[in-house]
Amino acid sequence: MPRGVSMSTVEAFIARHRDWVSQKLAVRPARVAVEPFPPTHVSLPAFGETYRLHLAGGRGRLRASVRGGVLSLRGAWDAATPAAARRALLSWLTDHARTELEDRLRAAASRGDFRYRSLQLRRQRTRWGSCSSRGVISLNICAVFQEPAVLDYLLVHELVHTRHMNHSAAYWAAVAEHCPDWRRLDRELTQGWKRVPSWVFA
Repeated sequence: MPRGVSMSTVEAFIARHRDWVSQKLAVRPARVAVEPFPPTHVSLPAFGETYRLHLAGGRGRLRASVRGGVLSLRGAWDAATPAAARRALLSWLTDHARTELEDRLRAAASRGDFRYRSLQLRRQRTRWGSCSSRGVISLNICAVFQEPAVLDYLLVHELVHTRHMNHSAAYWAAVAEHCPDWRRLDRELTQGWKRVPSWVFA
């Protein structure tokens, strides 16, 4: 930092450019090693869930569903199946995550007396979430691969934006009020792409 610049000035500068820094750091998921597909298990740490993947076979379009604690892929298996299997897994993941994330966002909003309009789910490579000026919160579906405390921090991070549409000192003070350990959790979230299975973006 330049000579004579105060720490408060540096912190304000970082806060103003935090989104840009996070986006630059986040362009790292492509470096994650490609795993075998289909996976033997699908783990969703944010929900404390792990499913063994069973290739059930059958006819017709591939569909993924949970039965008896097992995630089954049912349908015809042929040369085009890997791409179809990914689509089926992503479809199941999106549906399953929506219910859980809606419940958790609603609970977090209630605890902090926040108001938001609706929730959208996205699958993005560089952003974990956002909040529009209309109170629409968007969450990256990849958040389900993070630890529960990291997901909780992400929810607080976006909910506080319903009151502060910036990353000002007041914003971070509000985040700290609802999530005292936010600095550590923010660092974990920035590195969270390493936890996302390669098939999600294959």
